[in-house]
Amino acid sequence: MDIEALRAYIAFVDTGSFTRAAKQTFRTQSAISMQMKKLEDESGQSLFRKNGRYLELTDSGRVLVSYARRIIATHDEALGMLVNSGQQPALRIGCPDDYAESVLPEIVALLTELVPTLSIRIVCDCSTQLRLMLDNGDLDLAILTRSPEKEEGYLLKHDTGVWVHGGFEALLKRPVLPLILYEADCKYHSASIDGLEKRGRAFQLFCATPSATVIKNLLRKGLGVSAMARSSLSVGLVELTSDQSDANNLPPLPAVDIVLSVAPKSHPLMGVSQAAELCERFRQRDKTKHQNS
Repeated sequence: MDIEALRAYIAFVDTGSFTRAAKQTFRTQSAISMQMKKLEDESGQSLFRKNGRYLELTDSGRVLVSYARRIIATHDEALGMLVNSGQQPALRIGCPDDYAESVLPEIVALLTELVPTLSIRIVCDCSTQLRLMLDNGDLDLAILTRSPEKEEGYLLKHDTGVWVHGGFEALLKRPVLPLILYEADCKYHSASIDGLEKRGRAFQLFCATPSATVIKNLLRKGLGVSAMARSSLSVGLVELTSDQSDANNLPPLPAVDIVLSVAPKSHPLMGVSQAAELCERFRQRDKTKHQNS
């Protein structure tokens, strides 16, 4: 099977979109469709079926996913072994600001263990922008938030949203709840506002910002409450239990997955097999950390 066709196939699996798969592999949608047709002809199986307006994988398509990832991993690993690591460009990693304190440092530490000679460049932005950068070939890896039912990337950890304040519980009793949230493309921005509106809970969006540092410092000043992933919590922030949230008429917040997504054209020293190993090590360390806490 053609390696570039398999890359395009995995790009579709990870993004759920032929449009994004085309962008990530620098091809037209018609070229992607032809590659998918070629894979179906070679395998003698239908890989896709229509579900309303969307395409989803058949059972045969799901079987191919694991083989395609292994074929790409072996291909990239072989190339990585043949190149001189000293001549390679920096590994470009994207991370949302809210995970820069909790997830990113451990990822960087693991990277230095796996590839000691690697140099790294880090870009902080929201998941939406990081996906665009992956599509445009401006990143090699990105730490992203996805919905649990999606297949994008390699799992780092399951997480859930929580309501938080900076130790100023009286804010919860105000007739108009002051909110300090990430910007509108954040899952918890829409979930908190939609949930409050459905409950008839009055609120004021006091501040929206992409900066986790700004949000946390405003919370510590007692200027509002926020909704964020539990992984984003840090010193000085108080998480509300589900009972406390319900008692204050605050809606439940959705679960998310934090994943590591790899560009279809991977860095020579960090292909999909290395990324999968990286994520496995991260999950093991995260599990150990929580068992010891």
